[in-house]
Amino acid sequence: MTVIETKAIYRDSPDYERARIGRVFNHRRPNRYPHAVVEATCVQDIVNAVQLAKSQNLRVSVRSGGHSWAAWSVRDNAILIDLGKYNFIEYDAESKIAKVSPRTTGKMLNEYLAPKGRMFAGGHCPDVGLGGFLLQGGMGWNCKNWGWACEQIAAIDVVTAEGIPLHCNDQENSDLFWAARGAGPGFPAIVTAFYLNTREYFEAMKNSTFIYPLSEYKTVMDWVQKAAQECDSSIEAVAVGIIDPQTKVPAILTSFVTFQQTESAALASLKSVNENHPPGAIFEALSQATSIANEYCAQAIANPEGHRYIAENAYIKNEADVTEVLRKAMTTLPEGSKSFTLWFSMFPGSRLELPDMALSMQSDHYMALYTVWEKEEDDERCTKWVRDVMREVERESVGAYLGDSDFQVRKTMFWGDEQGRRLGEVRRKWDPQGRICGYLDQGDKSGVEGLENVHEWQK
Repeated sequence: MTVIETKAIYRDSPDYERARIGRVFNHRRPNRYPHAVVEATCVQDIVNAVQLAKSQNLRVSVRSGGHSWAAWSVRDNAILIDLGKYNFIEYDAESKIAKVSPRTTGKMLNEYLAPKGRMFAGGHCPDVGLGGFLLQGGMGWNCKNWGWACEQIAAIDVVTAEGIPLHCNDQENSDLFWAARGAGPGFPAIVTAFYLNTREYFEAMKNSTFIYPLSEYKTVMDWVQKAAQECDSSIEAVAVGIIDPQTKVPAILTSFVTFQQTESAALASLKSVNENHPPGAIFEALSQATSIANEYCAQAIANPEGHRYIAENAYIKNEADVTEVLRKAMTTLPEGSKSFTLWFSMFPGSRLELPDMALSMQSDHYMALYTVWEKEEDDERCTKWVRDVMREVERESVGAYLGDSDFQVRKTMFWGDEQGRRLGEVRRKWDPQGRICGYLDQGDKSGVEGLENVHEWQK
């Protein structure tokens, strides 16, 4: 048997637990134990780790940012390739393309790009690594108008399941490039670099926020859906069911962020929502100056470190009564938790034809539950609430987003029928033995077959 020279942290190492879960954001820690962890610092380390796995007939898992709610990177008896120490950001001023490591976060990239007058619509949470985020599609800043973040991938570098480095774009290894935009954790290779189209930095961002008591739920939800469709293309619109951190009382928050270059343009964009929002708000802040940096701070507060999380989501049918479908999710958050339920407008992008890529599931209305608590003793109560809510919501959905899903708990549709079939073919072509761990379903049994891509509740 060939002995592969590589830096691996094995289970008998005092550093093993840190390497296993030290970079896992969710403190509801997985009871799964990799055979070894390789903390890669270069492409050769990744190649060596794959060769090590092959020599021992083991699988490979990959960790970019560690923000997967279900900790997909932590797999039993696999070689975990942790990319936390594999860092680089480069920028080409002529092409306006940034080349980044998968571990790079949106916050890191935007801090690097801002002085150059550029930005990238990465994840809303500041510590989300671009690797998992982009592979899942990337529901980033102003996604409803700018499109999915993965649409801005110009090319990728990968290491295949056989340990071979490759470059992929729409002309070269194009099937892997197709899959990289929406395959999520089932991508049958290891991305080592993303080449990303950037956009102009916005000098004048403003935010209008309104908070209402639950008694105004229907009025507010009906209004925000209509307002979001009428806003111009500079505005990202959300509604959030929250537990007010000051009063501990449930409430409904609506937020409209505009990305503009001048203050006058930003004020004009927000004029309608400022003048026409429903009365009865218990808090309102009109056209407040903000920035990507400020928005990251707010997201960090909403998604605190050191907490236990369950995430769930659905794309609600366009024709559904969204206000009523989401009533329970928005208004019955677990008492004493820091949970919130998000409604995110996806219109008008949801009505446009997508590029030819694996990502293919969307609707006008995205909802996600982010159930957040601190004590292990609350696990069952919070988990039951999520199950009860989703049991009703899923029957009014067309599918779900990979990034806020846990395949161990609930299966549904994640791609269109044709894209799901094609993705399976690409996976079997490039990783016929299932070397890359793929989708973590119940018992971790999906292997090379992947997910069924069906509404499980209909079966």
